[in-house]
Amino acid sequence: MRTISLLGATGSIGASTLDLVRRHPADWRVVALSANCSARELAVLAREFRAEIAVVADEGCLPELREALAGSGIEAAGGERALVEAASRPVDLFVAAIVGCAGLAPTMAAIEQGGTIALANKEALVSAGEVMTAAVRRHGATLLPVDSEHNAIFQCLAGGRLSDVRWITLTASGGPFRDATMAELEAATPAQAVKHPNWSMGAKISVDSATMMNKGLEFIEAYHLFPVGLERLRIIVHPQSIVHSMVEYRDGSTLAQLGPSDMRVPIASALAWPARMDTPCDPLDLAAIGTLEFRAPDETRFPATRLAREAAAHGGAAPAVLNAANEIAVAAFLSGQIGFTRIAAMAEDMLGQGTLPPPPSTLDEVLLVDCEARTRARALLQAV
Repeated sequence: MRTISLLGATGSIGASTLDLVRRHPADWRVVALSANCSARELAVLAREFRAEIAVVADEGCLPELREALAGSGIEAAGGERALVEAASRPVDLFVAAIVGCAGLAPTMAAIEQGGTIALANKEALVSAGEVMTAAVRRHGATLLPVDSEHNAIFQCLAGGRLSDVRWITLTASGGPFRDATMAELEAATPAQAVKHPNWSMGAKISVDSATMMNKGLEFIEAYHLFPVGLERLRIIVHPQSIVHSMVEYRDGSTLAQLGPSDMRVPIASALAWPARMDTPCDPLDLAAIGTLEFRAPDETRFPATRLAREAAAHGGAAPAVLNAANEIAVAAFLSGQIGFTRIAAMAEDMLGQGTLPPPPSTLDEVLLVDCEARTRARALLQAV
């Protein structure tokens, strides 16, 4: 039996992870679970999986969590310090699924234990890639990517050498607007943007997929996870979302990982690594699918991938500024404050606004860059 902690238990990644753990109860003992403020839902999960500790990030929700766990013997805690303490508990596998910069400190705490981290927190590598990867090397930790694209690359690299790689190709569905005209993009509504054609995701990541910023941020993550150089990373649009990514080697061989559009597949890969485990996902029926389509990304209509590539090339604080600006812009779009095409434009404005902050060398400095970028982004919104 292996031990596991899961921070972000009530989100989509958390739900998929616990579904797999639930199907293999003899294989896992749950140590820690967390949520932001879904205290009663978290308590139900903590009781079901007999967790040692349940943590709410919002300390104001702690009384409700304590009440819901009364008599269970499960420890209840709240706040950032409690999250870090929970992440510091030694386990065989730590699943980092907290969304946003709130997940940075707990993820770093898990890395400092020198264990195995299944990474689903995008900000860890986008905003703090250099700081995080340095910590991984320093503490001898292992990062297992959970994003479908990065997990696909990880699988395609198994047994291979980075020095033999010619190209790493991340596939992108293109989102709900991949065939839209500029006029249609300018008129796009939040309701249209969150209707992803292939994946079931939250509103923010669905909008990121629609702008292609999600793929841009994944490009930055891939740069840190698979250090082959920016010139060997590329993006291709694949509307069916069957091929999740590809690796081409110098001998001309290309390895691709195919699978259904179900996050339980890459999560299962991380949970069972280096072995495999059963999932309830239906097998691919390639004859029924019939055709797999690929096309080059259009960076005129969707400039987000270009912005991400430029931010990665600049390095330092640029990726954190890009991420923060995008989060503020997406929230403004979802609230009706700005139009769809303004999301990427605002991110570009932020990257081009004078001198970027000095490169952060610690997690605290990353968080400071993030905070200042968000303040600047909000001020930019007020000027619109």
